[in-house]
Amino acid sequence: MINKTFLQIACLFALFGVILGAFGAHALESRLSPERLATFETGVRYQMYHAIALLLVAILAAFLKEQRFIRIAGWLLVIGTLLFSGSIYLLACRELIGLTTWRWLGPLTPIGGTCLIIAWGLLFFTATKIQNKNHEIKK
Repeated sequence: MINKTFLQIACLFALFGVILGAFGAHALESRLSPERLATFETGVRYQMYHAIALLLVAILAAFLKEQRFIRIAGWLLVIGTLLFSGSIYLLACRELIGLTTWRWLGPLTPIGGTCLIIAWGLLFFTATKIQNKNHEIKK
């Protein structure tokens, strides 16, 4: 069975990725420096990459017997995307929204990135353990 929660979150990540990408391209282009706009776009790009990854995790859950690592990887993708992309959006726009004194935002980005790296590692580990119903998948 497809993991409905991950499927729904993936769709929301993609939906808001498109919205934020359009917002950055149209509403923020004249309000942010080129460097800050590029930073914002990095957040959108990583959010979209990991929305697609989470879609794949939702689908993989339907085909794999051992789902423990898939579920952990899925939640790490969710947390990592929220922390990584979310902190990038806030850091890029902090002058606009008055968050210049929020110094704790900076460390959230590498924490989110670490969650994403661990999630991909777990997915790699899971991929090495995949077996077909009748025989092992050949390398």
